[in-house]
Amino acid sequence: MMRSYLHLVVITSLVLLTIGLGTAFTVGGISLYMPPLEVRSLAKIYLNTTFNTNFALSPLSPEAVTAIVWDYRGLDTLFETSVMFLAIVGALMIFRGLGERVPGPGSGGGGLSLIVKTVTRLTTIMIVAVGISIAFHGHLTPGGGFQGGATIAVAPMLMIIAFSVHFLAQRVPVKRAVLLRSAGLAAIAVTTYLVLLVALTRGGYAYIFQNQPKVGAPYGIPSYVGDATVLGGTLLLFNVAEMFAVAFGFVALLILITVPEAPAKEVVLKGED
Repeated sequence: MMRSYLHLVVITSLVLLTIGLGTAFTVGGISLYMPPLEVRSLAKIYLNTTFNTNFALSPLSPEAVTAIVWDYRGLDTLFETSVMFLAIVGALMIFRGLGERVPGPGSGGGGLSLIVKTVTRLTTIMIVAVGISIAFHGHLTPGGGFQGGATIAVAPMLMIIAFSVHFLAQRVPVKRAVLLRSAGLAAIAVTTYLVLLVALTRGGYAYIFQNQPKVGAPYGIPSYVGDATVLGGTLLLFNVAEMFAVAFGFVALLILITVPEAPAKEVVLKGED
């Protein structure tokens, strides 16, 4: 009974905190000044050049956030992505050797009921489809590679809960997940230098992270297929590559961190010895 009251107090406190912070931010109570009514000049430049026919300034993407992330400030995004995936590498190193020791079907239970498993199969397909759509349309609508990959990563989490970690590890072994994640990272690296490499092979010059042709660097990635389908140049390539890197990076971690304690301790402690 006491524990139920404690849970109720915690939940009520979190709800009240969320409402209080939201109200304070809305009325400007957290800062000394209210947000400006006019859009700042830098924001106007981004919004005005994101999708227009001035190739020297525009990434030709209707989605301003994706354009800013992978075009206007692509180097910042590259370093942020590197920090995240170095953290994933560190986690994988801690659990190194554990991927081959995922328990067999008889050691971890058979999962939840048949109804839950059936619903999970259907839901997993929809989650993956939504994640792919978010990544492939990230240059057109809100979303992108990270959001799409993070959405896809929900599917293996549900599979582990409904079936078992063994069920997922059989279908997507840790080594395969790490390989696909590395392929996504390699694709990001190649796309970063893609226009520059094309320019060098033609005796010209271009910039890293170049998308559309620039002054003095008349090279770029096609922005359209036909007259109507917008590609956004390199933005589509970046989003798809990051979707793979994020999704399968999380898949590898989810498998490892949900392995039962006994075999995990055995592998980790043996590595320390």
